[in-house]
Amino acid sequence: MNYIIFDLEWNNAYSYVSKGFMNEIIEIGAVKLNERLEIVDTFKQLVKPKITKKLSGRCKNLTNITNEELKENGISFNDAIANFAQWSSGYGNVFLSWSNSDLYVLAADYQILLGNVDISFISKYCDAQKYCMSFIEKEDKNQVSLAKCCELFGIDIDTSSLHRALTDCYLEAECFKKVFDRNKIKKYIVDCDKTFFERLIYKPYLITSPKSQLFNVYEQVILCPDCNSEMDRLKGYECVNKSFRCPTKCTVCNKSYWTTVRAKKTYDGVVVSVKSVDMNKKKARRLSQSKNQQKNNAHL
Repeated sequence: MNYIIFDLEWNNAYSYVSKGFMNEIIEIGAVKLNERLEIVDTFKQLVKPKITKKLSGRCKNLTNITNEELKENGISFNDAIANFAQWSSGYGNVFLSWSNSDLYVLAADYQILLGNVDISFISKYCDAQKYCMSFIEKEDKNQVSLAKCCELFGIDIDTSSLHRALTDCYLEAECFKKVFDRNKIKKYIVDCDKTFFERLIYKPYLITSPKSQLFNVYEQVILCPDCNSEMDRLKGYECVNKSFRCPTKCTVCNKSYWTTVRAKKTYDGVVVSVKSVDMNKKKARRLSQSKNQQKNNAHL
């Protein structure tokens, strides 16, 4: 088993296929560590962008990669990935990157450029940033950059060479080796199958239609926050800020509320949250009277 520490550099580009901006990979770098954490091999490859031929100013300033360099030394995404997959192959190899953002970009590029997320050569993954941060005492939960982690671990860095894929991999490897614990690392390694990558790039969204195949807000049972009894709706739902809102009343404790129902579509299904807050007594009385009047009219 080897540890494959990889890093990606990317350029922000607009994709007419997905009708939105994407981060297109322009460089792949990696180092291979054996079980004794010795670097036994390295990988470095520039990737010719397919979505846009020009690099953004921010990308050029950050990475110092030029359009001319990509044109001269870059290869297609398909070929680069095939080479990287072959180079990193091996039973039980664990892939690591600094946060899972590189993994997300890889899966998103697969989806847009290849039409699938069949990243079968990565079967085990560890978030190196998350693992290293478990050894750092912090008062907040903000993520620690690679440069900051090196500083905290006493690792010398040349800041001018940061944000080139292979250079960042060497630094990640040094951080990883500083705090390596063979038993603890097992808790941070996850198994990767196709659903893992599909879940990674899935974008949850709020449902705004009151009735659909996914969700029907009128079938939602609303419980009183005080006595847990089922409440009545005093009016129909209205969509406010991508949530469904209506006045409700508990017939048991005779309290009225503003109830908000929010339905979010996730990879696994629909997650529903319900919140009820006390209603102004004057408003509650008016709505209750209006509800009673509607019932009386219905009987006429």
